[in-house]
Amino acid sequence: MADDLKNKTVKGMSWSFAEQFLTRGFNLVIGIILARLLSPTDFGLVGMLGIFIAISQLFIDGGLASALIREKNPSEKDFSTVYIVNMTLGVVFYFLLFFSAPLIADFYHQPLLKNLLRATALILVINPLASIHNTLLVIRVDFRSKMIISVANSLIAGAIGILCAYKGMGPWALVGQSIASAIVATLLTLSFVRWMPRLVFSKDSFKRLFSYSSKLLGSQLIQTIYINVYPMVIGKRYNASDVGYFSRAGQFPNMSSTAFTSAMNQVAFPIMSQIQDDDKRLISVYEKYIQVFCFLTFPVLMGLCGCARPLTSFLLTDKWLPCVPLMQIICFSYLPTGIAQLNLNLFYVKGRSDLVLRMEIIKKALMFGVLIISMFFGMKAICYGLVFNALIDFFYGAFYTKRILGYGPLRQLKIVFPYILLSLVILVESLLISHFIQNNLLSLIASLVVCALSYWALAKVIGPYAYQETATLIRSKLGRN
Repeated sequence: MADDLKNKTVKGMSWSFAEQFLTRGFNLVIGIILARLLSPTDFGLVGMLGIFIAISQLFIDGGLASALIREKNPSEKDFSTVYIVNMTLGVVFYFLLFFSAPLIADFYHQPLLKNLLRATALILVINPLASIHNTLLVIRVDFRSKMIISVANSLIAGAIGILCAYKGMGPWALVGQSIASAIVATLLTLSFVRWMPRLVFSKDSFKRLFSYSSKLLGSQLIQTIYINVYPMVIGKRYNASDVGYFSRAGQFPNMSSTAFTSAMNQVAFPIMSQIQDDDKRLISVYEKYIQVFCFLTFPVLMGLCGCARPLTSFLLTDKWLPCVPLMQIICFSYLPTGIAQLNLNLFYVKGRSDLVLRMEIIKKALMFGVLIISMFFGMKAICYGLVFNALIDFFYGAFYTKRILGYGPLRQLKIVFPYILLSLVILVESLLISHFIQNNLLSLIASLVVCALSYWALAKVIGPYAYQETATLIRSKLGRN
Protein backbone atom coordinates (compact mmCIF):
# COMPACT_ATOMS: atom_id res chain seq x y z
CA MET A 1 0.00 0.00 0.00
CA ALA A 2 2.82 2.42 0.91
CA ASP A 3 4.69 1.68 -2.32
CA ASP A 4 1.51 2.07 -4.34
CA LEU A 5 0.82 5.43 -2.71
CA LYS A 6 4.38 6.58 -3.39
CA ASN A 7 4.18 5.44 -7.00
CA LYS A 8 0.93 7.31 -7.51
CA THR A 9 2.43 10.38 -5.93
CA VAL A 10 5.60 10.29 -8.02
CA LYS A 11 3.74 9.61 -11.25
CA GLY A 12 1.02 12.18 -10.60
CA MET A 13 3.46 14.80 -9.37
CA SER A 14 5.76 14.31 -12.35
CA TRP A 15 2.95 15.01 -14.81
CA SER A 16 1.51 17.76 -12.63
CA PHE A 17 4.87 19.51 -12.38
CA ALA A 18 5.33 19.10 -16.13
CA GLU A 19 1.92 20.68 -16.70
CA GLN A 20 2.60 23.60 -14.39
CA PHE A 21 6.07 24.38 -15.66
CA LEU A 22 5.37 23.96 -19.34
CA THR A 23 2.13 25.93 -19.13
CA ARG A 24 3.58 28.67 -16.96
CA GLY A 25 6.76 28.71 -19.01
CA PHE A 26 4.81 29.33 -22.19
CA ASN A 27 2.59 31.83 -20.38
CA LEU A 28 5.70 33.62 -19.16
CA VAL A 29 7.03 33.99 -22.69
CA ILE A 30 3.61 35.07 -23.95
CA GLY A 31 3.25 37.52 -21.06
CA ILE A 32 6.66 39.04 -21.83
CA ILE A 33 5.72 39.55 -25.49
CA LEU A 34 2.39 41.10 -24.49
CA ALA A 35 4.10 43.37 -21.94
CA ARG A 36 6.39 44.66 -24.68
CA LEU A 37 3.45 45.28 -27.04
CA LEU A 38 0.96 46.67 -24.53
CA SER A 39 1.13 49.44 -21.93
CA PRO A 40 0.80 49.23 -18.11
CA THR A 41 -2.57 50.95 -18.52
CA ASP A 42 -3.85 48.18 -20.80
CA PHE A 43 -2.95 45.56 -18.18
CA GLY A 44 -4.37 47.75 -15.44
CA LEU A 45 -7.78 48.10 -17.09
CA VAL A 46 -8.19 44.34 -17.44
CA GLY A 47 -6.76 43.82 -13.94
CA MET A 48 -9.55 45.95 -12.47
CA LEU A 49 -12.07 43.38 -13.69
CA GLY A 50 -10.31 40.45 -12.04
CA ILE A 51 -12.20 40.55 -8.76
CA PHE A 52 -15.61 40.35 -10.48
CA ILE A 53 -14.65 37.44 -12.74
CA ALA A 54 -12.86 35.55 -9.95
CA ILE A 55 -15.75 35.82 -7.48
CA SER A 56 -18.24 34.75 -10.15
CA GLN A 57 -16.18 31.70 -11.08
CA LEU A 58 -15.88 30.77 -7.43
CA PHE A 59 -19.64 30.82 -6.90
CA ILE A 60 -20.19 28.83 -10.08
CA ASP A 61 -18.02 25.98 -8.79
CA GLY A 62 -19.11 26.47 -5.18
CA GLY A 63 -16.45 24.08 -3.91
CA LEU A 64 -18.47 21.19 -5.32
CA ALA A 65 -15.53 19.93 -7.41
CA SER A 66 -13.45 19.50 -4.26
CA ALA A 67 -16.38 17.76 -2.59
CA LEU A 68 -16.56 15.27 -5.47
CA ILE A 69 -12.80 14.62 -5.30
CA ARG A 70 -13.01 13.97 -1.57
CA GLU A 71 -15.94 11.54 -1.99
CA LYS A 72 -14.73 7.95 -1.85
CA ASN A 73 -17.29 6.67 -4.37
CA PRO A 74 -19.11 9.51 -6.15
CA SER A 75 -22.04 8.37 -8.27
CA GLU A 76 -23.20 9.41 -11.73
CA LYS A 77 -26.07 11.18 -10.04
CA ASP A 78 -23.57 13.24 -8.03
CA PHE A 79 -21.67 14.26 -11.16
CA SER A 80 -24.80 15.19 -13.11
CA THR A 81 -26.17 17.22 -10.21
CA VAL A 82 -22.99 19.26 -9.89
CA TYR A 83 -22.85 19.76 -13.67
CA ILE A 84 -26.38 21.16 -13.76
CA VAL A 85 -25.61 23.50 -10.86
CA ASN A 86 -22.43 24.76 -12.52
CA MET A 87 -24.09 25.42 -15.87
CA THR A 88 -27.06 27.20 -14.31
CA LEU A 89 -24.92 29.45 -12.16
CA GLY A 90 -22.64 30.22 -15.11
CA VAL A 91 -25.56 31.70 -17.05
CA VAL A 92 -26.90 33.55 -14.00
CA PHE A 93 -23.57 35.21 -13.16
CA TYR A 94 -22.94 36.14 -16.77
CA PHE A 95 -26.14 38.16 -16.88
CA LEU A 96 -25.43 39.68 -13.46
CA LEU A 97 -22.12 41.03 -14.73
CA PHE A 98 -23.60 42.02 -18.08
CA PHE A 99 -26.20 44.30 -16.48
CA SER A 100 -23.91 45.59 -13.72
CA ALA A 101 -21.08 46.47 -16.13
CA PRO A 102 -22.12 50.16 -16.48
CA LEU A 103 -22.07 50.60 -12.70
CA ILE A 104 -18.59 49.03 -12.46
CA ALA A 105 -17.31 51.29 -15.24
CA ASP A 106 -18.69 54.34 -13.42
CA PHE A 107 -17.07 53.21 -10.15
CA TYR A 108 -13.61 53.32 -11.76
CA HIS A 109 -14.44 56.28 -14.04
CA GLN A 110 -13.36 54.14 -16.99
CA PRO A 111 -16.15 53.90 -19.64
CA LEU A 112 -14.24 51.27 -21.63
CA LEU A 113 -14.63 48.79 -18.77
CA LYS A 114 -18.32 48.28 -19.59
CA ASN A 115 -17.72 46.45 -22.85
CA LEU A 116 -14.51 44.85 -21.62
CA LEU A 117 -16.38 43.22 -18.74
CA ARG A 118 -19.32 42.11 -20.86
CA ALA A 119 -16.97 40.37 -23.26
CA THR A 120 -14.70 38.84 -20.61
CA ALA A 121 -17.68 37.47 -18.68
CA LEU A 122 -18.42 35.08 -21.56
CA ILE A 123 -15.90 32.69 -20.00
CA LEU A 124 -18.38 32.16 -17.14
CA VAL A 125 -20.70 30.40 -19.58
CA ILE A 126 -17.95 28.53 -21.44
CA ASN A 127 -15.91 27.08 -18.54
CA PRO A 128 -18.73 25.09 -16.85
CA LEU A 129 -19.19 23.02 -20.02
CA ALA A 130 -16.12 20.98 -19.05
CA SER A 131 -16.20 21.43 -15.27
CA ILE A 132 -16.99 17.81 -14.39
CA HIS A 133 -14.62 16.55 -17.06
CA ASN A 134 -11.78 18.42 -15.33
CA THR A 135 -12.81 16.96 -12.00
CA LEU A 136 -12.76 13.44 -13.44
CA LEU A 137 -9.18 13.95 -14.63
CA VAL A 138 -8.13 14.86 -11.08
CA ILE A 139 -10.02 11.95 -9.52
CA ARG A 140 -8.32 9.56 -11.94
CA VAL A 141 -4.94 11.22 -11.22
CA ASP A 142 -4.67 11.63 -15.00
CA PHE A 143 -2.33 14.60 -15.01
CA ARG A 144 -0.79 13.56 -18.30
CA SER A 145 -4.00 14.51 -20.12
CA LYS A 146 -4.28 17.70 -18.06
CA MET A 147 -0.75 18.63 -19.10
CA ILE A 148 -1.49 18.18 -22.81
CA ILE A 149 -4.67 20.23 -22.51
CA SER A 150 -3.00 23.03 -20.56
CA VAL A 151 0.04 23.32 -22.82
CA ALA A 152 -1.98 23.30 -26.05
CA ASN A 153 -4.41 25.82 -24.57
CA SER A 154 -1.62 28.18 -23.51
CA LEU A 155 0.01 28.12 -26.93
CA ILE A 156 -3.16 28.65 -28.95
CA ALA A 157 -4.73 31.29 -26.71
CA GLY A 158 -1.38 33.03 -26.29
CA ALA A 159 -0.87 33.22 -30.04
CA ILE A 160 -4.31 34.80 -30.43
CA GLY A 161 -3.55 37.35 -27.70
CA ILE A 162 -0.21 38.28 -29.27
CA LEU A 163 -1.79 38.67 -32.71
CA CYS A 164 -4.47 40.97 -31.29
CA ALA A 165 -1.86 43.03 -29.43
CA TYR A 166 0.27 43.30 -32.55
CA LYS A 167 -2.79 44.60 -34.43
CA GLY A 168 -3.06 47.42 -31.87
CA MET A 169 -6.16 46.20 -30.03
CA GLY A 170 -4.84 47.30 -26.61
CA PRO A 171 -6.71 45.79 -23.64
CA TRP A 172 -8.96 43.87 -26.03
CA ALA A 173 -5.98 41.65 -26.80
CA LEU A 174 -6.03 40.40 -23.20
CA VAL A 175 -9.79 39.88 -23.33
CA GLY A 176 -9.47 37.95 -26.59
CA GLN A 177 -6.80 35.77 -25.04
CA SER A 178 -9.05 34.96 -22.05
CA ILE A 179 -12.02 34.01 -24.22
CA ALA A 180 -9.87 31.94 -26.57
CA SER A 181 -8.34 30.16 -23.58
CA ALA A 182 -11.77 29.21 -22.23
CA ILE A 183 -12.94 27.91 -25.61
CA VAL A 184 -9.79 25.92 -26.39
CA ALA A 185 -9.54 24.39 -22.90
CA THR A 186 -13.19 23.35 -22.99
CA LEU A 187 -12.98 21.73 -26.42
CA LEU A 188 -9.78 19.86 -25.58
CA THR A 189 -11.08 18.63 -22.23
CA LEU A 190 -14.30 17.37 -23.80
CA SER A 191 -12.27 15.47 -26.37
CA PHE A 192 -10.13 13.79 -23.70
CA VAL A 193 -12.88 12.85 -21.26
CA ARG A 194 -15.82 10.88 -22.61
CA TRP A 195 -18.54 11.73 -20.15
CA MET A 196 -22.08 12.91 -20.78
CA PRO A 197 -24.28 14.44 -18.09
CA ARG A 198 -27.67 13.03 -17.37
CA LEU A 199 -30.69 15.25 -16.99
CA VAL A 200 -30.89 14.31 -13.32
CA PHE A 201 -30.77 16.63 -10.37
CA SER A 202 -30.62 14.98 -6.97
CA LYS A 203 -31.47 17.07 -3.92
CA ASP A 204 -29.84 14.46 -1.69
CA SER A 205 -26.59 14.59 -3.68
CA PHE A 206 -26.57 18.37 -3.63
CA LYS A 207 -27.24 18.59 0.11
CA ARG A 208 -24.55 16.05 0.93
CA LEU A 209 -21.91 17.65 -1.26
CA PHE A 210 -22.88 21.21 -0.38
CA SER A 211 -22.67 20.50 3.36
CA TYR A 212 -18.93 20.15 2.82
CA SER A 213 -18.43 22.59 -0.05
CA SER A 214 -20.42 25.47 1.49
CA LYS A 215 -17.74 26.08 4.12
CA LEU A 216 -15.08 25.63 1.47
CA LEU A 217 -16.88 28.16 -0.72
CA GLY A 218 -16.99 30.63 2.14
CA SER A 219 -13.28 30.34 2.87
CA GLN A 220 -12.32 30.49 -0.83
CA LEU A 221 -14.60 33.48 -1.34
CA ILE A 222 -12.82 35.40 1.40
CA GLN A 223 -9.44 34.42 -0.04
CA THR A 224 -10.45 35.37 -3.58
CA ILE A 225 -11.77 38.76 -2.51
CA TYR A 226 -8.59 39.40 -0.56
CA ILE A 227 -6.32 38.53 -3.51
CA ASN A 228 -8.30 40.52 -6.06
CA VAL A 229 -9.16 43.51 -3.90
CA TYR A 230 -5.61 44.88 -4.29
CA PRO A 231 -5.99 45.85 -7.98
CA MET A 232 -9.43 47.21 -7.13
CA VAL A 233 -8.13 49.41 -4.27
CA ILE A 234 -5.07 50.55 -6.24
CA GLY A 235 -7.19 51.33 -9.30
CA LYS A 236 -9.60 53.39 -7.24
CA ARG A 237 -7.03 55.24 -5.08
CA TYR A 238 -4.23 55.57 -7.63
CA ASN A 239 -4.56 54.89 -11.38
CA ALA A 240 -4.64 52.18 -14.04
CA SER A 241 -0.86 52.37 -14.60
CA ASP A 242 -0.19 51.61 -10.95
CA VAL A 243 -2.51 48.59 -11.22
CA GLY A 244 -0.44 47.46 -14.19
CA TYR A 245 2.86 47.86 -12.29
CA PHE A 246 1.48 46.05 -9.24
CA SER A 247 0.05 43.20 -11.31
CA ARG A 248 3.28 42.78 -13.26
CA ALA A 249 5.37 42.95 -10.05
CA GLY A 250 3.38 40.07 -8.62
CA GLN A 251 3.27 38.00 -11.78
CA PHE A 252 6.80 36.57 -11.67
CA PRO A 253 6.82 35.59 -7.96
CA ASN A 254 3.24 34.36 -8.23
CA MET A 255 4.12 32.20 -11.21
CA SER A 256 7.22 30.87 -9.46
CA SER A 257 5.36 29.91 -6.29
CA THR A 258 1.97 28.80 -7.56
CA ALA A 259 3.53 26.61 -10.24
CA PHE A 260 4.81 24.43 -7.40
CA THR A 261 1.81 24.97 -5.12
CA SER A 262 -0.72 24.05 -7.80
CA ALA A 263 1.25 20.99 -8.85
CA MET A 264 1.60 19.84 -5.24
CA ASN A 265 -2.05 20.49 -4.37
CA GLN A 266 -3.37 18.69 -7.44
CA VAL A 267 -1.55 15.54 -6.38
CA ALA A 268 -1.54 15.92 -2.59
CA PHE A 269 -5.28 16.34 -2.11
CA PRO A 270 -6.49 13.15 -3.85
CA ILE A 271 -3.54 11.11 -2.52
CA MET A 272 -3.88 12.34 1.08
CA SER A 273 -7.63 11.78 0.93
CA GLN A 274 -6.87 8.06 0.66
CA ILE A 275 -5.14 8.06 4.08
CA GLN A 276 -7.35 10.62 5.80
CA ASP A 277 -8.11 8.27 8.71
CA ASP A 278 -4.45 7.65 9.63
CA ASP A 279 -3.23 10.90 11.25
CA LYS A 280 0.34 9.77 11.85
CA ARG A 281 0.84 8.65 8.29
CA LEU A 282 -0.98 11.69 6.98
CA ILE A 283 1.45 14.06 8.70
CA SER A 284 4.45 11.98 7.63
CA VAL A 285 3.42 12.14 3.97
CA TYR A 286 2.55 15.81 4.23
CA GLU A 287 5.94 16.74 5.72
CA LYS A 288 7.58 15.25 2.67
CA TYR A 289 5.37 17.37 0.43
CA ILE A 290 6.37 20.51 2.34
CA GLN A 291 10.06 19.77 2.06
CA VAL A 292 9.89 19.16 -1.68
CA PHE A 293 7.92 22.39 -2.07
CA CYS A 294 10.44 24.47 -0.08
CA PHE A 295 13.43 22.86 -1.79
CA LEU A 296 12.11 23.79 -5.23
CA THR A 297 10.35 27.10 -4.52
CA PHE A 298 12.45 29.06 -2.04
CA PRO A 299 15.60 29.39 -4.19
CA VAL A 300 13.55 30.44 -7.21
CA LEU A 301 11.84 33.22 -5.25
CA MET A 302 15.06 34.48 -3.69
CA GLY A 303 16.90 34.30 -7.01
CA LEU A 304 14.07 36.24 -8.62
CA CYS A 305 14.29 38.85 -5.89
CA GLY A 306 18.03 39.27 -6.40
CA CYS A 307 17.94 39.63 -10.18
CA ALA A 308 14.63 41.53 -10.47
CA ARG A 309 16.21 44.62 -12.05
CA PRO A 310 18.12 42.98 -14.93
CA LEU A 311 15.26 40.53 -15.47
CA THR A 312 12.66 43.29 -15.82
CA SER A 313 14.86 45.51 -17.97
CA PHE A 314 15.87 42.69 -20.30
CA LEU A 315 12.51 40.95 -20.69
CA LEU A 316 9.96 43.74 -20.33
CA THR A 317 12.01 46.85 -21.28
CA ASP A 318 12.74 49.83 -19.05
CA LYS A 319 9.14 51.09 -19.13
CA TRP A 320 8.37 48.45 -16.49
CA LEU A 321 11.28 49.28 -14.12
CA PRO A 322 8.98 50.99 -11.54
CA CYS A 323 7.68 47.50 -10.67
CA VAL A 324 11.15 46.20 -9.61
CA PRO A 325 11.12 47.27 -5.92
CA LEU A 326 7.54 46.05 -5.63
CA MET A 327 8.51 42.67 -7.08
CA GLN A 328 11.42 42.27 -4.66
CA ILE A 329 9.17 42.83 -1.66
CA ILE A 330 6.42 40.57 -2.97
CA CYS A 331 8.90 37.70 -3.43
CA PHE A 332 9.26 37.46 0.35
CA SER A 333 5.49 37.25 0.82
CA TYR A 334 5.33 34.00 -1.15
CA LEU A 335 7.70 32.12 1.18
CA PRO A 336 5.16 31.63 4.02
CA THR A 337 2.14 31.86 1.71
CA GLY A 338 3.01 28.67 -0.16
CA ILE A 339 3.29 26.63 3.04
CA ALA A 340 0.06 28.14 4.37
CA GLN A 341 -1.78 27.10 1.21
CA LEU A 342 -0.42 23.57 1.44
CA ASN A 343 -1.46 23.41 5.09
CA LEU A 344 -5.09 23.81 4.06
CA ASN A 345 -4.97 20.31 2.54
CA LEU A 346 -4.75 18.86 6.04
CA PHE A 347 -8.06 20.47 6.97
CA TYR A 348 -9.74 19.58 3.68
CA VAL A 349 -8.86 15.88 3.80
CA LYS A 350 -10.03 15.72 7.42
CA GLY A 351 -13.36 17.20 6.36
CA ARG A 352 -12.85 20.36 8.44
CA SER A 353 -13.98 22.88 5.86
CA ASP A 354 -15.92 24.55 8.69
CA LEU A 355 -12.65 25.24 10.49
CA VAL A 356 -11.07 26.60 7.31
CA LEU A 357 -13.96 29.04 6.96
CA ARG A 358 -13.59 30.18 10.57
CA MET A 359 -9.84 30.68 10.11
CA GLU A 360 -10.30 32.60 6.89
CA ILE A 361 -12.78 35.01 8.46
CA ILE A 362 -10.41 35.88 11.29
CA LYS A 363 -7.23 35.95 9.19
CA LYS A 364 -8.70 38.05 6.42
CA ALA A 365 -10.22 40.50 8.89
CA LEU A 366 -6.70 41.15 10.15
CA MET A 367 -5.29 41.25 6.62
CA PHE A 368 -7.88 43.70 5.34
CA GLY A 369 -6.97 45.94 8.27
CA VAL A 370 -3.33 45.85 7.18
CA LEU A 371 -4.35 46.70 3.60
CA ILE A 372 -6.48 49.67 4.69
CA ILE A 373 -3.61 51.10 6.72
CA SER A 374 -0.90 50.47 4.12
CA MET A 375 -2.84 51.97 1.20
CA PHE A 376 -2.34 55.45 2.65
CA PHE A 377 1.46 55.17 2.53
CA GLY A 378 2.12 54.28 -1.09
CA MET A 379 2.72 51.23 -3.26
CA LYS A 380 5.76 49.93 -1.35
CA ALA A 381 3.81 50.01 1.91
CA ILE A 382 1.07 47.93 0.28
CA CYS A 383 3.67 45.32 -0.73
CA TYR A 384 5.21 45.26 2.77
CA GLY A 385 1.68 44.69 4.03
CA LEU A 386 1.52 41.60 1.82
CA VAL A 387 4.58 40.18 3.61
CA PHE A 388 3.05 40.85 7.03
CA ASN A 389 -0.22 39.26 5.93
CA ALA A 390 1.61 36.19 4.65
CA LEU A 391 3.10 35.68 8.11
CA ILE A 392 -0.36 35.97 9.64
CA ASP A 393 -1.62 33.40 7.16
CA PHE A 394 1.09 30.89 8.05
CA PHE A 395 1.20 31.21 11.84
CA TYR A 396 -2.54 31.36 12.38
CA GLY A 397 -3.15 28.33 10.16
CA ALA A 398 -0.30 26.39 11.79
CA PHE A 399 -1.80 27.14 15.19
CA TYR A 400 -4.89 25.18 14.19
CA THR A 401 -2.95 22.30 12.65
CA LYS A 402 -1.38 21.89 16.07
CA ARG A 403 -4.80 21.79 17.73
CA ILE A 404 -6.23 19.29 15.27
CA LEU A 405 -3.23 17.10 14.44
CA GLY A 406 -0.49 18.14 16.87
CA TYR A 407 1.45 19.63 13.96
CA GLY A 408 2.28 23.22 14.92
CA PRO A 409 4.37 26.12 13.58
CA LEU A 410 7.58 25.26 15.45
CA ARG A 411 7.67 21.77 14.00
CA GLN A 412 7.01 23.12 10.53
CA LEU A 413 9.66 25.84 10.84
CA LYS A 414 12.18 23.27 12.02
CA ILE A 415 11.55 21.24 8.87
CA VAL A 416 11.85 24.19 6.46
CA PHE A 417 14.74 25.97 8.21
CA PRO A 418 17.52 24.33 6.10
CA TYR A 419 15.75 25.43 2.92
CA ILE A 420 15.46 29.00 4.21
CA LEU A 421 19.22 29.14 4.85
CA LEU A 422 20.02 27.71 1.44
CA SER A 423 17.74 30.23 -0.26
CA LEU A 424 19.24 33.21 1.55
CA VAL A 425 22.60 32.23 0.05
CA ILE A 426 20.96 32.40 -3.38
CA LEU A 427 19.56 35.85 -2.58
CA VAL A 428 22.96 37.24 -1.61
CA GLU A 429 24.65 35.75 -4.66
CA SER A 430 22.08 37.07 -7.12
CA LEU A 431 22.12 40.56 -5.56
CA LEU A 432 25.91 40.73 -5.80
CA ILE A 433 25.93 39.53 -9.40
CA SER A 434 23.20 42.03 -10.38
CA HIS A 435 25.17 44.82 -8.73
CA PHE A 436 28.57 44.12 -10.28
CA ILE A 437 27.52 42.95 -13.76
CA GLN A 438 25.69 45.78 -15.53
CA ASN A 439 24.89 43.94 -18.74
CA ASN A 440 21.41 42.53 -18.18
CA LEU A 441 21.81 39.32 -20.19
CA LEU A 442 25.22 38.48 -18.73
CA SER A 443 23.92 39.21 -15.24
CA LEU A 444 20.99 36.83 -15.69
CA ILE A 445 23.14 34.06 -17.13
CA ALA A 446 25.72 34.41 -14.36
CA SER A 447 23.02 34.39 -11.68
CA LEU A 448 21.40 31.28 -13.12
CA VAL A 449 24.64 29.31 -13.41
CA VAL A 450 26.27 30.37 -10.14
CA CYS A 451 23.11 30.14 -8.03
CA ALA A 452 22.01 26.78 -9.43
CA LEU A 453 25.40 25.15 -8.96
CA SER A 454 25.98 26.55 -5.48
CA TYR A 455 22.46 25.63 -4.33
CA TRP A 456 22.82 22.03 -5.48
CA ALA A 457 26.29 21.76 -3.93
CA LEU A 458 25.20 23.20 -0.58
CA ALA A 459 22.07 21.02 -0.54
CA LYS A 460 24.26 17.98 -1.13
CA VAL A 461 26.45 18.91 1.85
CA ILE A 462 23.52 19.58 4.18
CA GLY A 463 21.64 16.60 2.78
CA PRO A 464 17.98 17.57 3.40
CA TYR A 465 15.27 15.05 2.59
CA ALA A 466 14.04 16.85 -0.53
CA TYR A 467 17.53 16.91 -2.06
CA GLN A 468 17.96 13.18 -1.45
CA GLU A 469 14.59 12.37 -3.02
CA THR A 470 15.21 14.66 -5.99
CA ALA A 471 18.69 13.23 -6.60
CA THR A 472 17.35 9.67 -6.36
CA LEU A 473 14.55 10.45 -8.81
CA ILE A 474 16.97 12.02 -11.28
CA ARG A 475 19.34 9.07 -11.07
CA SER A 476 16.49 6.62 -11.58
CA LYS A 477 15.25 8.51 -14.64
CA LEU A 478 18.75 8.68 -16.11
CA GLY A 479 19.25 4.99 -15.37
CA ARG A 480 16.11 4.11 -17.34
CA ASN A 481 17.35 6.11 -20.27
